[in-house]
This record gives sequence, C-alpha cells and structure tokens, in this order.
Amino acid sequence: MSDQDLKAELERLRAENSRLKQRGSRGVSMKVSEKGGVSIYGLGRFPVTLYKEQWEKLLDMSDDIRAFILENTSKLKIKGDEIKAEETKGDE
Repeated sequence: MSDQDLKAELERLRAENSRLKQRGSRGVSMKVSEKGGVSIYGLGRFPVTLYKEQWEKLLDMSDDIRAFILENTSKLKIKGDEIKAEETKGDE
C-alpha cells in the first residue's frame, strides 16, 4: 500500500469510528447480520438476532407479549434489580 492509500484508509477508519461512537450514545440500533438476520443492538451485552419471518411472527404477537408481561409483572425482574438485591444482602 502506498502512503496515499494508507492515509485514505486511516481517514475512513476514523470516520467509521466516529460514527460508531455516535451510534453508541443513541441506545438501540439495528443492522443486517452476515447471515441475513436482523440484529438489534443495545438491549444487553449481546445483540438479539432473528430472521425476517421470526421478527414478523414476534411483532404479530406484540399484544400477547404485552398482556403476558402485565399478567406476570410481580414475577418479572427489572435489569439492575439483582445488583441492588445483592448490595442489600451485604448490608445485613
């Protein structure tokens, strides 16, 4: 690679890095995975990836999922509650 090619590649990588940093502050994002699935980033440590027909089936069930969550609210945990519970145990 020539110096000019290296400089162009460096500039491209800097621009991509800047874009990725901005995306991280937005929260949830989507992209098409290498295998053709839809990946949702920003919900947890790993992306949630499903194929198109799986997302469509899940989205069609959205009312059922919301009802299930409401019916089971007392059994469901909120992210971060486990940490608070462990901190409380240490205070006893």
